Amino acid sequence: MRLSALAVAVSSIALTAACAAEGSQDAPPSPAGAPLETRAANAPDQRPAFAGQTRAPGVRTQAALAHTVVASGLVEPWGLAMLPDGRWLVTERPGRLRIVTAQGVVGEPITGLPEVDARGQGGLLDVLVGPSFAQDRLIYWSYAEPRQGGNATSVARGRLSPDGARVENVQVIFRALPAYEGTLHYGSSLAFAPDGKLFITLGERSDAPMRPQAQDLGSHMGKTIRINADGTVPQDNPFVGREGALPEIWSLGHRNVQGIAIARDGAVWTVEHGTRGGDELNLDRAGLNYGWPDVAYGVEYRGGAIGAGVTAREGTEQPVYYWDPVIAPGGMTIYDGAMFPGWRGNLLVAGLREKHIARLVLDGNRVVGEERLLTDLGERVRDVAVATDGAVWAITDEPEGKLVRLAAR
Repeated sequence: MRLSALAVAVSSIALTAACAAEGSQDAPPSPAGAPLETRAANAPDQRPAFAGQTRAPGVRTQAALAHTVVASGLVEPWGLAMLPDGRWLVTERPGRLRIVTAQGVVGEPITGLPEVDARGQGGLLDVLVGPSFAQDRLIYWSYAEPRQGGNATSVARGRLSPDGARVENVQVIFRALPAYEGTLHYGSSLAFAPDGKLFITLGERSDAPMRPQAQDLGSHMGKTIRINADGTVPQDNPFVGREGALPEIWSLGHRNVQGIAIARDGAVWTVEHGTRGGDELNLDRAGLNYGWPDVAYGVEYRGGAIGAGVTAREGTEQPVYYWDPVIAPGGMTIYDGAMFPGWRGNLLVAGLREKHIARLVLDGNRVVGEERLLTDLGERVRDVAVATDGAVWAITDEPEGKLVRLAAR
């Protein structure tokens, strides 16, 4: 481990609004109202179901921005959550949870976490501060848990000790079923709704034999999950009492959801990875089917149609927005800070493949503008969060991962 407090903090870089909006700093600005995305689609013959479902117009933040690398040397950081005192909980996929201060001091690994299966995309994944942390100091995290027959996503909670050195009284409150001997598509983003219910996003484990389980209500694979904070099942979940259905399921037909954000009004937004094309933003509603693997945009990694090549079917939901080519979306948050009043209500989506934060401007439930932020950092952005002062913080998924602050200059 090569962890350095404020290791590259002096590399604070001013961004003009135009640079923040461009995929390449050398490219000229797009004409007003023109789509931000100009690359050729992987599935050029596919058509969106409604205007604005893909390739939204480019928008630009008027304020100048600057980013500061606050800490570096983190190993494949995955999840980011702010503690009430302004410090950050950061997970490292190999199995370590650390506290990093706003000044860049990186703490030793917190002890007491259960074993993780850190192969492929597995390991220690998301982390969340409980809604009653001030009273009980509970934090929640998701991880690939080694099990008989393979592994699967699990969620645990525990009490963070007052000195931040360990978690105590650890309880596993959810275990996705079935276990599978694979290393891909764990999903695994966490969010609390305003009513205190915990949402968990899951992947379908990627491999061809597992894909159909995204449509199977007897499997947690490819689902969004809703539980109480103690792991019990809310009785108003949509499939409670249905024969053969797992009662924790909120929605189905997902591929690999690694981002979730819940609005103040309870609206649940999720983003999921497509194949070559077909990254999706969904308004994730109770009991609905989002189509995978029977309905999808994009093409297979090897080329050719996904299944029958269907992009719409009765009984399945259309994404609010999709990307082709993909950005490979990681974590997501809804901006509600004071630093950028014009961003309030916008979605901020971490982009892994395209190495930026996508700012999505919403008009009701439609995307009407898109901006690319943090483009000059040149690293895979894994998760994004908003601090109490309204600055945007992000972590980069790299062997030498960084904690970065983006703020008005």
